[in-house]
Amino acid sequence: MLQLLLHNLQSNKQRIKRVHFIVPQFTPFLPHYSLFSSVPVHPSRRSSPSAIKPTNIHPIPINFRGIAKDVMPDCSYLFDCSSGETLAISSLKYFIFRLYCISPETVRRFWRVHPLKPQDVLEILLGFQCVSNNFWLEAEKIESLWGIFRRASQQSKGFVHLSQSYKIMASMLIRAGMFEDVECLLSMATSQEVLFDNHEIFSNLIQGYVGERHLEKAVASYDRMRILGLVPSLSCYELLLKFLVQLNVTQLAPQIFADAITLGMGRTVAQGHIYGSVVRLLCADGKVQDARNLVKKVLTLGIKPSNLVLNAMVTAYCEKRDYDDILSFFVEVRCIPSVHVANKIIHSLCTYLGSQCANSFRLRLEELGFSSNEITLGILIGWSCREGKIKDAFIYFNEILSRRLKPQVYSYDALLSGLFKQGMWKHSQEILYEMKESTDGLQLSTLMVLLAGLCKARQFEEVKAVVFEMADCGFIQPTPLEDPLSKVFTLLGLCPTAVKIRRDSELGYSEAEFYDNLGNGLYLDTDLEKYEAAMTKVLDDAMLPDFKSQILKSIQSKSIKETVIMVGNMVNWGQELCLPLFSTLAKGFCEGCANLKTVIHLFEENPKFNYHQLDHETLNTLAQTFGKKGLVQRARIIVNGMLLRRQNVENRTHTILLIGLCNKGDGRALANYWHVAQKYNWFPDIKDGKTLLHCLCRHGFHGKALELFEAMLVHHPHKDFGCFNELLEQLCAFGFTNTAHVLLKTLADRGYNPDHMSYDLLVCSFCKEKKFSKALLICETMLAKNFTLPLEASVLLIQWLCRNGNIGKAVFLKDSFSREQPSALLYVHRALIHGLCQSGAVGKASSLYKELHMHGLSHDKEVYNSLAQGYAKAKNFKKIGELLGVMTRRDMDLTAASYRNLLSLMFAESKLCLALSLKKLVISQNNLPPTLIYNILIFRMFSADKVSFLNTILHEIQSKGLPLEEVSNNFLIQGFSQCKDVTSSLQYLKDMMQKGLRPNNRSLREVIKCLCCNGELEKAFNLSEEMELRGWKLGSVIQNALVEGLLARGKLSEAVQLMDRVELKDLIPGNINYDVLIKRFCQHGEVDKAVDLLNIMLKKGNNSPPDSSSYDYIIQCFCSHDLLDQALDFHAEMLCRSHTANKNTWSALVQCLCRGRRVAEAETLLDTMVQMGETPSREMYSAVINGYRFENNSIKASQVLHRIQQDGYEPDFNTHWALICNLSSSSGKNKSEGFLSRFLSDVGFSRNNPNAKKG
Repeated sequence: MLQLLLHNLQSNKQRIKRVHFIVPQFTPFLPHYSLFSSVPVHPSRRSSPSAIKPTNIHPIPINFRGIAKDVMPDCSYLFDCSSGETLAISSLKYFIFRLYCISPETVRRFWRVHPLKPQDVLEILLGFQCVSNNFWLEAEKIESLWGIFRRASQQSKGFVHLSQSYKIMASMLIRAGMFEDVECLLSMATSQEVLFDNHEIFSNLIQGYVGERHLEKAVASYDRMRILGLVPSLSCYELLLKFLVQLNVTQLAPQIFADAITLGMGRTVAQGHIYGSVVRLLCADGKVQDARNLVKKVLTLGIKPSNLVLNAMVTAYCEKRDYDDILSFFVEVRCIPSVHVANKIIHSLCTYLGSQCANSFRLRLEELGFSSNEITLGILIGWSCREGKIKDAFIYFNEILSRRLKPQVYSYDALLSGLFKQGMWKHSQEILYEMKESTDGLQLSTLMVLLAGLCKARQFEEVKAVVFEMADCGFIQPTPLEDPLSKVFTLLGLCPTAVKIRRDSELGYSEAEFYDNLGNGLYLDTDLEKYEAAMTKVLDDAMLPDFKSQILKSIQSKSIKETVIMVGNMVNWGQELCLPLFSTLAKGFCEGCANLKTVIHLFEENPKFNYHQLDHETLNTLAQTFGKKGLVQRARIIVNGMLLRRQNVENRTHTILLIGLCNKGDGRALANYWHVAQKYNWFPDIKDGKTLLHCLCRHGFHGKALELFEAMLVHHPHKDFGCFNELLEQLCAFGFTNTAHVLLKTLADRGYNPDHMSYDLLVCSFCKEKKFSKALLICETMLAKNFTLPLEASVLLIQWLCRNGNIGKAVFLKDSFSREQPSALLYVHRALIHGLCQSGAVGKASSLYKELHMHGLSHDKEVYNSLAQGYAKAKNFKKIGELLGVMTRRDMDLTAASYRNLLSLMFAESKLCLALSLKKLVISQNNLPPTLIYNILIFRMFSADKVSFLNTILHEIQSKGLPLEEVSNNFLIQGFSQCKDVTSSLQYLKDMMQKGLRPNNRSLREVIKCLCCNGELEKAFNLSEEMELRGWKLGSVIQNALVEGLLARGKLSEAVQLMDRVELKDLIPGNINYDVLIKRFCQHGEVDKAVDLLNIMLKKGNNSPPDSSSYDYIIQCFCSHDLLDQALDFHAEMLCRSHTANKNTWSALVQCLCRGRRVAEAETLLDTMVQMGETPSREMYSAVINGYRFENNSIKASQVLHRIQQDGYEPDFNTHWALICNLSSSSGKNKSEGFLSRFLSDVGFSRNNPNAKKG
């Protein structure tokens, strides 16, 4: 027992420091008045800001798994609920309702269709075939149509969709990227034995799979298509082949390309890069003969091999050293290779068979029409010099000159090296002379050759001359005391101290190797073998350009431009990049921040190197570079290939791709790749995770953000609580504070104790969103945890509490905050004074001001302005005068709000002189802009209908040279309109428009409304036409006024034309309300236009949907025209929208049904009324009874008669007598029974009633 106790003590040592966070939660507090009565808090328990410490270290490990899943149900409005389980359990009516909001006219007639027939489904699909520009609306539409398609087929066992419905639905699903649903659709078609033979759908499906990088599904769809005998589209072939080439699928690409040729698309497909890529794939796989056969097959289509094709073939033949086959290939395809391709062959021949064989091949190429350039001959010069055939080299050099070509520097260097190696150094001067004549100057490479050659020839005087020339050219910077020869030996890779030139002593055996100008014998005191090897190496290296070392050097120096030039030169000279060099280049370009076009061009110009040949490090660098630059698809190609080859994809690569997809806003692609990344154990580090979190929150992918946050907590449980606050901050910044709050509560339920900053973020964000009640609840939690409330939120909460009459809590909050943060005393007092003044408690505010004065903080401009507004609200002119006097003496200015409130009071009390004096005072303070002062004055004048001084004010504004800006003009227009001075308001409106200013909607609305009310319809229409020309929206009031004016003059057709024109020009605002116009058009019998307006309101999806009265008028209008089905459709829609029809609407429907001999439906309507709590009228019952009577259905009629009596109505005599007559003329089952007894029995009387009165 003792050992166990000691063990527990030891294990809890680390928790002792955290006791001060735990104890307050279990220690009872002394009773004290709290902001929230349920939380008594002692003032001594308040924590100061310095005492607040993060509580993100927990004594007990917290299980963070499943947090995202717990949060999502409480925030389902933020996440995608349009797929998965929600759609699986949704009813047919649910999907129809979703579509109804998109196109009500298409869906309307199906409210009453139960069950749907195959033709009905087709009609719905045809009605929604048009593509919407709104991505989210289009996705919702297609998901709803798919839901209807599936639900309809489940209505009955024998339901079979029409084949056209399958085709339309499939094309829509493909357009939305719902490929799994397409597969489900195809399975449905197969099970119902529906022939699915639409090549366009399959082609689009293949292209969709390619876009999603699903190789197997794309190929499977292609196979299924070919089995059905369908021909893919040209774009499908091109995209699929390009995809196969990118993934280096050697077997499939040639087969599908050959298939395209067989189907007659070869000519078009072979004109792009795909043809060359397919040939390259075959060649890379060693199938050169197959590639050659493919080229010949394409040649029969009249398409000659491109340079890419020839390059691929030549590369393959050169690797096999089948040079004769190359020549025969050129003869067979009747093509002349480009210089680049020919140089590659010449370089390969020189490498393996020597320069003479290469020249023979060149001559045979020229017989075919090839023309050698200076580089072709330069290759032969270099190899001839390397082989010691200096004579041949000069022959090739002479050929360059004879063709009037300009020799390359590399050719000069090769010739000089050859001469020096042959000991013909004296002829080097002739080459130098020729070189200086034809080039801009000697290059460093040439000077190095001269140094090595002259040193080899022991011409050290000439060496010194070359050194001086190098210094003049800026290639070297020798010091005055430095020996030139020492510098030379250093440049040539020798140690200068190890090479000495000594004079021969001429005693005994002579050691002289060379002589100076004076005839003195000299010799080298060094390791001659090493010396000669160094000179020879320099000369040998100069015979053929070493582009590899130059490229590596330029990559190390981050010189992208120079590297690109070197790579181009390497290709021109017939040399090929090796895989390590290519990999270094690709990685160097990415790390050197090269233009992406450079990286892409590198791969295009070297098609033999694919992504699959590079190492994973280079591929990760490439993918990250493409992803950062927005080329997400290219990055995905790389990553998909890596995953197929099981190469290591770095977490950072996955993260960058997810950020790229997130920035594109493609939620479906993001979800797909998210799944792929998780499958391969992706997890970002802290820095990248925070970046991705920010991106996900910014684009509204909150579900993924929560999943990522959960993963970060699980992987870094002791590091990521800073990340938690950052996630809260991101959610709050983008207006999703509710989600942040739910997340915090979920974590708290798991045992995490959020720190002070977490609560600060939520409180401040809720206050900014004006959700003060929620902010107050969080404040309760903060006070319970002894956290100090944030100042910004406290100020806002104090004012809100005052506005809502909770002055006691506001005062307590002020007192509590003042004790905890004395430095914030002024701010909370200021907030409370302002809140008290706004709530009308200016007396309490004045007392609080005195308290502030005791603390020496009374000289505050905002406090005085708050008091001024409070006294204005209390209409206390005496206090206002005293306060203004104090403010003037203390040089305090009135704010715009105070000036506005004081003016309002003065105009309301008819103290115009005081108002004008106040205006002068405010202008003299130079605190507010003069235009603002006059604008407030003008607005208050019009509001109080005190415009007697208006002309004086306007003249004063003009005399001061102040312009009437946009706000001023709008106030004048609206004010004159209120005063019924339409002429003045119209004049200011025209002046404003002539100045290029746009009047606000209220100004336009008021002027047009006044013009229409005054009967000046022509002026109103002129103004509306001007608005149309400028593309300004016409709001509800404007349209109502114009149409009402036209209808009042009997111009119904003009009113309809006006509404058509407004709709055609898209001048309808989003918050339009047509309830009034719907009523008017129905009253004038124009029900079609009324329906159009109703549809517009529904499509706009605004916050003011059509009123039930609009439906009532439309239904009654249809009934008056005996358009019964349309009326019933709108009635069903009305009920589905939870609207209640009025009695007149019910009556009109019942009467119309009875007139149309559809009495049973009329009785059903009566039943519906009763179920909805409505009581049918006697007229409705009578209409149904009469309808049954005309049908000679006395039983039904008598049943309805019984119902009318149960509802307390007394049937009239005519109804009774008509039924009695019908019963008397009809033959009952018991003919012996009298008709009256049968009638009484049918209406509910017992035949043997013992309680019946006799008499």
